[in-house]
Amino acid sequence: MRGPMLATVLATSAALLATPVAGLLGHRALRRAGNARLLRIDSPCGIDEQRFVRIGGIEQWISIRGEDTANPVVLEIHGGPGASHSVFATRTRSWEEHFTVVRWDMRGAGKTFGRSGPAGQGEMSFARLYEDALEVTRYARERLGAERVVLVGSSLGSVFGLRLARSHPELYSAYVGTDQNILDAGRDPSVHEALLARLRAAGRHKDAAAVAEMGSDPHRVTAEQRAAYDKLTVASDPLTLDTLKRVVLGSLWFSPLHSLRELGQYFAGMQFSAQLTPALAEFDDRADGTRFELPFFIFQGDRDVITPAGRARAFFDEVEAPAKEFALIEGASHFASFRRPDRFLQLMLTRVRPVLAEAARA
Repeated sequence: MRGPMLATVLATSAALLATPVAGLLGHRALRRAGNARLLRIDSPCGIDEQRFVRIGGIEQWISIRGEDTANPVVLEIHGGPGASHSVFATRTRSWEEHFTVVRWDMRGAGKTFGRSGPAGQGEMSFARLYEDALEVTRYARERLGAERVVLVGSSLGSVFGLRLARSHPELYSAYVGTDQNILDAGRDPSVHEALLARLRAAGRHKDAAAVAEMGSDPHRVTAEQRAAYDKLTVASDPLTLDTLKRVVLGSLWFSPLHSLRELGQYFAGMQFSAQLTPALAEFDDRADGTRFELPFFIFQGDRDVITPAGRARAFFDEVEAPAKEFALIEGASHFASFRRPDRFLQLMLTRVRPVLAEAARA
């Protein structure tokens, strides 16, 4: 997704923390204890590892969880920038019955950011994180004895995902994009125009005028304008705002994997990682190529206003791949796989796993 929704996240969290502290923390403790029980993996062939691994010269946090290590391996590349997926472990617990799920907090994000702070993150560039992703891929393959893994790119992670899948089909058995971001160096103004339409329909003419003045060219938007734009994008769509509050913030607040201190580090990492966003203005996914030498899937929220399904579908239609499928996640905006983890799992089982099984038999 384009820049982090940090302002809205912080505003929401501030409202939540304004409630009586004792009751709030007591409720959090009960929910976290229940979630910790839910996350237990006791199966004899299961795996539950969370550790720091030296990737790209720094210690980076990697989680590997699943009920059976013989299941296909899924490597997630999270969005943001800086929005770690480790907070969604409880919501996606059912995935681990069918897949071994590898989650990685990128440099600048989550527990990796908390480990050594801003001074210890090293180079923060798209190229550096891309190389990190390759190292994480190789680590997961070696640790789990997997020849190839399913690559799942989400939001900003799908920007990395397209490039990883295009260039390294020897590492990945399939590519799955969700909240799929399609970058075109600013040629398509449809997302900008849709935001203007929502603001005008709501009678927010001052905000609409500000967005119109910004224009749709990402090369001409300042950091302050980008932050304001992102906040308006979320606030102007009730489903996106509800998802941010209930799914994202709710998952973070009740995560048994995150202490109160780590909540603050999560937000600080998002703010720190925002420096990655301006470089995306130069990216052009079609120019980079639409031929993929591996099965290619996009599962997109049908009501996503940040990375709309129509843009993802248009790109998908141009893709050449050994196998490809596109499906909508109904009733979902951005963060579709976490709003509807049941539907995402169904798609993984009915669309992706059969392709993996067929490849294994070949």
